[in-house]
Amino acid sequence: MACQPCELIRLFKHSASGAIPPLNCSICENDFEAQGLRYCAACQQPICSLCGALESQCANSCKLHGRISQQIIDFLSLFELINKTKIVRSLLGQFIALVSIVNLLNGALLTLIYQYMQPANAIAEAILTQTLISVFVSLLIISVVLCWVLLLANHSRRIAQQESHNQTQKLTLEIQAHHKTDTALQEAKELAERSNAAKSRYLTGISHELRTPLQSILGYAQLLLADREGDSAQHKGLKIIYRNGQYLTDLIEGLLDVSKIEAGRLDLYRTQVRFSELIAQIVDMFNMQALAKGINFHYKALSPLPETVICDEKRLRQILNNILSNAVKYTQRGQINFTVRYRNQVAEFIVLDTGIGIDDESIERIFKPFERVRDSQSANLPGTGLGLTIVKLLTEIMGGEVKVTSTLGEGSRFKVSLMLPWISQDTDTDRSKALAETAQYTAKIAGYEGYQRTVLLVDDDPIVRGLFSDLLIPIGFRVLEAQNGEKCLQLVEQTNVDFILLDINMPLMNGLQAAQTLRADKFKPPIVMLSADVQEQQGASLQKQLHNDYLIKPVSNEKLLMVIAKHLKLKWIYQQPNKQPLTLATGHSEFDAETKKAARLVSQHVPTLAPVSLDHPLIRELISCAQMGFLKGANDALLHITQQSILSASLCAQLQTLCNQFQFEALIQTLEDSGSEA
Repeated sequence: MACQPCELIRLFKHSASGAIPPLNCSICENDFEAQGLRYCAACQQPICSLCGALESQCANSCKLHGRISQQIIDFLSLFELINKTKIVRSLLGQFIALVSIVNLLNGALLTLIYQYMQPANAIAEAILTQTLISVFVSLLIISVVLCWVLLLANHSRRIAQQESHNQTQKLTLEIQAHHKTDTALQEAKELAERSNAAKSRYLTGISHELRTPLQSILGYAQLLLADREGDSAQHKGLKIIYRNGQYLTDLIEGLLDVSKIEAGRLDLYRTQVRFSELIAQIVDMFNMQALAKGINFHYKALSPLPETVICDEKRLRQILNNILSNAVKYTQRGQINFTVRYRNQVAEFIVLDTGIGIDDESIERIFKPFERVRDSQSANLPGTGLGLTIVKLLTEIMGGEVKVTSTLGEGSRFKVSLMLPWISQDTDTDRSKALAETAQYTAKIAGYEGYQRTVLLVDDDPIVRGLFSDLLIPIGFRVLEAQNGEKCLQLVEQTNVDFILLDINMPLMNGLQAAQTLRADKFKPPIVMLSADVQEQQGASLQKQLHNDYLIKPVSNEKLLMVIAKHLKLKWIYQQPNKQPLTLATGHSEFDAETKKAARLVSQHVPTLAPVSLDHPLIRELISCAQMGFLKGANDALLHITQQSILSASLCAQLQTLCNQFQFEALIQTLEDSGSEA
């Protein structure tokens, strides 16, 4: 707040008497006693003597009465000659005064010279007088010119200084305006950050509340789908339940991914990815979806693809799945062409469909969250409106770009370009090992080799504990249950536990506290954390020494079994395929009625072949790959079967034809019809 002079004087007096603390200089912002400050007319605030001496922008506004012109004006005011002050202030008045003063000094000097010379006679006096007059006139002319030049220079300097002062004042006002704007922007930014944090907390809370019941829904759906005694109507209903549960899970994951990307907290994990196998898996999956819908799916590699690249496999698969699923969803008839080109370590994925197309106004809008193209043909199609949003954001984060061109009523073309460095690392042994790991959990598990293991399930939700008990007990595990961390510690003290599945968010003692206590007590068996809150994973990742793995609800039954086998080093025992047909519980290979009918028709035209044994590991591997729709894995298994002459040449040729035509259901049916006990 600006201080008035009288108020400042009063403050100075109080400061000198010690009534108030020292004052602050408005320029250097240092504290001084009242004797070291004075009032600045320009700043209208206290200013120290040093800043007052260095400050030149104020034009000495505090010293107006010290100027000669001001003193002359004050003197003339005493004689009521106020109107004459205009002449004093004008440039002409200053010129006349300066010339008069200079020439008076010149005249006085010449008079002194005349008195000092003292001419002896009249002639010398006349010559001296004439000479001094000539000198005075010459000096008069010179002084007039010099005084005018000096006044003009001084006037120009004052005008420039005044202009600089005006510009400084304007800049000061502009700086103040920018400061106010910056303050408003900072407040708006803080408000937006608080709103974004509130949105993230809300989404996290909703995610936590939805993931726990989804775990039970999806888990029991998988268990019931694996039951071979259910009729077709029950299985159809279970598949609908499982499919809708997966849809809700994808919706939750999409919302959290968008929230993470917008907040800048999305992490990319660059690992070695078998590029050719990944593309083959995606092609097989969407080829089945296209066939089930009655449209053609064509895949073509325009250049040789590397076996192994460096990228985030999860995010790359997410990008391709979202684009291809949209193509299948919005294409009612015709075909979908999926082409891949790889050159100079850049992979280009092009998806061309003959769907409903997108108008020009909607092309930019489709990449915004929850925006969908709706018309009479697509009004009832399911979707969250987050697929293309995630594609665009992930592509940009991974350093690539996505382009789209479309013609309404004719189709769309999506092109994604990504930098995927390749590495030379591939052997038949590694490929077979990866194939075995992929196909291992698709068959029905009957048990495991070795002694009985004890698994401790720690979760405050009894339904989740019941689900995992129903999954683990039938295959030979001894299962103990605890509703919180304290009960977990008691059971560990009372019995030998081989594996602990530990929920994080529990009352009384949470999972991390229980794990910390167990590790402090030298507990060595594996501990796997389970949580429905994604944000808890960040805190748990900082304490990796407490646990061996981390799972986020809902976790599939196959993944849970895979994690248990990994940490306990188990070898599964599978049900015999010839006694009970293998059933894929994950629901990846779904055929509609027409596709199954076509498979049966194909199998009816297969010639009668000699019985074959289905107990051979390669035969089981072929059946598992066919159930998954894993084309490359099925081809590799058939190649090894042919090389080892496990099946007849005619049967191998027939199976190879069915495999090339993606008739996996007919392939399995052919093997089952030809199989018998060895």
